[in-house]
Amino acid sequence: MSKLIRLNKGYDIKIQGAPASKLSEGFTSRTYSVKPIDFNGLSPIPKLMVSEQTEVKAGDPLFYDKSDERIHYCSPVSGEVVEIRRGDKRAVEEVIILADSEIRSRSWEKKDVASLQRDEIVQRMLESGAWLFLRQRPYDIAANPDDTPKAIFITGWDSSPLGPDYNFIMQGRESDFQAGIQVLSKLTSGKIHLSLNAKSKPAAAFNTVQGVEVHWFQGPHPAGNVGIQIHHIDPINKGEVVWTINPEDVANLAVLFTEGIYSPVRTVALTGPEVIKPQYYKTLQGASIEQMVVNNLQDNHVRFIAGNVLTGKTIGQKGHIGFYDRQVTVILEGDEPELLGWLFPSYPRPTKSMAYWAYANEAPAGYRVTTSTHGEERAFVVSGQYEQVLPMDIYPVHLIKAIMAKDFDLMEGLGIYEVSEEDFALCEFVCTSKINVMDIIREGLDYMHEQNG
Repeated sequence: MSKLIRLNKGYDIKIQGAPASKLSEGFTSRTYSVKPIDFNGLSPIPKLMVSEQTEVKAGDPLFYDKSDERIHYCSPVSGEVVEIRRGDKRAVEEVIILADSEIRSRSWEKKDVASLQRDEIVQRMLESGAWLFLRQRPYDIAANPDDTPKAIFITGWDSSPLGPDYNFIMQGRESDFQAGIQVLSKLTSGKIHLSLNAKSKPAAAFNTVQGVEVHWFQGPHPAGNVGIQIHHIDPINKGEVVWTINPEDVANLAVLFTEGIYSPVRTVALTGPEVIKPQYYKTLQGASIEQMVVNNLQDNHVRFIAGNVLTGKTIGQKGHIGFYDRQVTVILEGDEPELLGWLFPSYPRPTKSMAYWAYANEAPAGYRVTTSTHGEERAFVVSGQYEQVLPMDIYPVHLIKAIMAKDFDLMEGLGIYEVSEEDFALCEFVCTSKINVMDIIREGLDYMHEQNG
């Protein structure tokens, strides 16, 4: 059974540089990396299992979290560990692998998915690094192997600015996606929920899959966020756990059992107004973006973002995509001063504020945006802006202030267990006070996780 859920709150940020439904041919990356910062809740100094000059295969462990030694963070490729990049206080920032020309993989026995037992599935996923495909709510961290989630959620729609099209990405992966659903069905006693965009034609992988409950969503961003979908399908109550997984990783999970190899395939959308040819690239987790962007830029004074403009992380031109990234965005650096700021009818920009001329003159083809925040942090005022763009039945400002006050009981009562920082990205975008809302939400989630043990 499927149903349509219409959401009115939110805002679609229109930006130039949407990716063409085309896959670049011949793309290769010489280096790949795994970054501890990609995994919420992981210690900044995990226990390393390799050193520089160590030879590894795809699926070999690189490090593990000292709080749960069962979960291995593994290499996506075979090759040599050429650098262990460290930051402040010796925190591990990246483990960088120089890839072999032909990928060699650690192998496991090929299995018939129908014959698998839950313990066998969990053990292989933990050993191979595929366990990190699963993320847990509350806290938006790596799933706990000891938990049995009440449900598993998959979103086949990314509504974020210039977000990748999963209907394109999942073409040709029908059998893998179905096998992955069979594997997931043995990890939960509840339902597997698949959410799709009501305004687009679903890929065959989504249209023919069995064993899921389909939900159709319609509305502006963040309607495609899995956290928003969970809130409207089966909200999380205190003491409950749900897991989430990306649709491409559902197919990758099947390969771990049907072919016996760890293959974290990533179909990455290169997007943004400064890209000459925005399109898709087929690669593996942690690939360098260097060959994507070389000779493919409108301007040199740009920022490279692993992810979308709302939630992505800044990387260099030779930087690597993160574990959960399916998008790279390139926009201009907005470091030039503006004459009179908002008082002057300056260049067109996306905005929810009626104070800007662009509010009434939206660009149909999208905007050439920059990194400028058009102001600095100031007094935190109650404006009612957050409620306009957050389609959840919570009080966002009250929750944020409860987090700032470290009021445990109030945070619980205001719905901290249901949210993730990505759900509040638009709140930060529209905020008159320029508050770093997402950082505050992350602090609150980490605090609650620590207090609840």
